[in-house]
Amino acid sequence: MNEADVREQLADVEDPDLGDDIVSLGLVNDVAVDGADGTVHVSLALGAPFSPHESAIAEDVRAALADTGLEVSLSASIPDELDADEQVLPGVKNVIAVASGKGGVGKSTMAVNIAAGLSELGARVGLFDADVYGPNVPRMVSAEERPQTDGEAIVPPERFGVKLMSMDFLTGEDDPVIWRGPMVHKIITQLVEDVEWGELDYVVMDLPPGTGDTQLTILQTLPLTGAVIVTTPQEVALDDAVKGLRMFGKHDTNVLGIAENMAGFRCPDCGGFHEIFGSGGGKALAQEHELPFLGGVPLDPAVRTGGDEGEPVVLGEGETADAFRVIVENVANNAGVVRRRGVSEGR
Repeated sequence: MNEADVREQLADVEDPDLGDDIVSLGLVNDVAVDGADGTVHVSLALGAPFSPHESAIAEDVRAALADTGLEVSLSASIPDELDADEQVLPGVKNVIAVASGKGGVGKSTMAVNIAAGLSELGARVGLFDADVYGPNVPRMVSAEERPQTDGEAIVPPERFGVKLMSMDFLTGEDDPVIWRGPMVHKIITQLVEDVEWGELDYVVMDLPPGTGDTQLTILQTLPLTGAVIVTTPQEVALDDAVKGLRMFGKHDTNVLGIAENMAGFRCPDCGGFHEIFGSGGGKALAQEHELPFLGGVPLDPAVRTGGDEGEPVVLGEGETADAFRVIVENVANNAGVVRRRGVSEGR
């Protein structure tokens, strides 16, 4: 077997999202056959670690080479055009923003569960609570430990395998944050540059609601893989979600999809399902704008309990936990689509 033989075998492996084989798409970075120890080393352009679809691609590669008699060694990386010293977050593979057009739609809950769910899949994850005026993520995960400093950088604490940074760590308890735009820009930039995130597969950013200074700073500062838009089914939330979509569109940021919160309520007493805020709004919004619908999460007291007690629902069992897991997997899969498409189109 030589490199050409291996690539011919790999041409049978289809990308489940891009509609062609991984060789034609340019997703095979390198192939090296080591005859001395009977190993074939294959480097793949996969950019969303532990996403189900990219894990399936890796398994299909192993299966395609199973009859070669060679031991298969796989690695994955996305070629980066920037040198490490030019990158804003050189150790972070993907930055995913979680946003909403208005408050009260469960955006922070969604961000916490996406981060915890990615960690549960096996990824290395950070969660940046960038909601300057209402940071509540530390309470939602019962983060009692504060960030430390090694004299040069801020070392974030961890909860549920997720590295955590929040504006709440920088202000006194119950102190209101009364800052103008330039101060917001300064503190967000400082946190991005001074926090020691280390090597991470994903940083999930919980943005404030709306389309203000914090969002603009992040869009101008960070290389976002994409954004998740959170809405509820009712019309007023959908109207504001469109504003969020347009904000990301103006800054050429990929939207990974629409996640719908409070998508109905199942009565624990009668067993009936009640669509309190309407139905199908998030899915219709996604269809209208030709975006993926990531999934819907029901209105469930367990979400409030989890938020109060610091236990992300996605780590538990039941219908709501399963709904969050579907969203987590779709977010990871769609991040992978963005990264692989970028490689394929840029070659």
